[in-house]
Amino acid sequence: MSAAVALREDFNADDLRRLAKASRDAGQSRRLLALAEIYEGGSRTDAAQIGVVGLQTVRDWVLAFNAAGPAGLINRKAPGNPAKLSDAQRQALAQIVESGPDPDRHGVVRWRLKDLAAWIYASFGVSLDESTVGRTVKQLGFRKLSARPRHHEQDPAALAAFKKNLPAEVRAIRARLPAGTAIEVWWSDEARVGQKNTLPRRWARRGSRPSAPKDQRTAHAYIFGAICPEKGKGAGLIMPRCDTAAMNEHLREISCSVEEGAHAVLILDGAGWHVAHDLVVPDNITLLPLPACAPELNPVENVWQFLRDNGLGDRIFSSYEDIVEQCCQVWNRFIDQPWKIMSIGLRDWAYKL
Repeated sequence: MSAAVALREDFNADDLRRLAKASRDAGQSRRLLALAEIYEGGSRTDAAQIGVVGLQTVRDWVLAFNAAGPAGLINRKAPGNPAKLSDAQRQALAQIVESGPDPDRHGVVRWRLKDLAAWIYASFGVSLDESTVGRTVKQLGFRKLSARPRHHEQDPAALAAFKKNLPAEVRAIRARLPAGTAIEVWWSDEARVGQKNTLPRRWARRGSRPSAPKDQRTAHAYIFGAICPEKGKGAGLIMPRCDTAAMNEHLREISCSVEEGAHAVLILDGAGWHVAHDLVVPDNITLLPLPACAPELNPVENVWQFLRDNGLGDRIFSSYEDIVEQCCQVWNRFIDQPWKIMSIGLRDWAYKL
């Protein structure tokens, strides 16, 4: 049997016991206490009994301690197998995920893990299963997210200009009003709700495909909704159709919700009933149009998504009257939560006034 390896001389038993007490690593504490026994003159067998290991393991601890001190007694993660993809290959994978597939070249419109595994094999000759591809993609910072709709004819420059110029537009409107008039920024839009309804996402067991009843009838109504996120208030009507007469009623409803003596800047899209020649705009409202093809600038679009996911979607409406009743209940419940209106509707760029 080889001779016992002596412990380094810059520590003693009290040092090791003090370090063991302060350590947050249970394995390190056990090893320190075992080596402290040797420092006090105990045998290697005694140290092995304290550490609940064999003599060879005690020898390994001594060698590690002599080489790196107390830090050498901390468990380190095993290196595992080397990665099959090099750094350059991982960056190429990140770029192809970021850019998305080319339907003509790749044959798909969105990446699935099996598609990415096939692309990796075709590009690098490296075979990976889907779970490894999924883990690699997550390590590269990607997650599977719902796409945000964007109009295909949208002008990004027009969106940026609207955000930049909105405060100046509001100040110009304020300058035309009597001195001291408070300004309220409102947003307005309409949503169709009908028997041919949406099916929101739901929790289900992995691998399953939950079912839900889907109506094919066509009765429907429209919610005319407007919110003032800064004040946490809103105004809405349920109407049978979208036309100028319905919009006039909606404007009167908003007008009644504006604080006395204040003036509302109502931001809305360019729908025909928003710009009709016979539209009657109350004196305490000024209309401000959104850029064309830019629904994501309007936070009321997010309100519709919230209402469908949490109140209106996944329902079977028995009749038009039932649609109106359910829309009224869901809208009124939403309006009774001013913090929810603020949470959904506030946009930093809209209030740099």
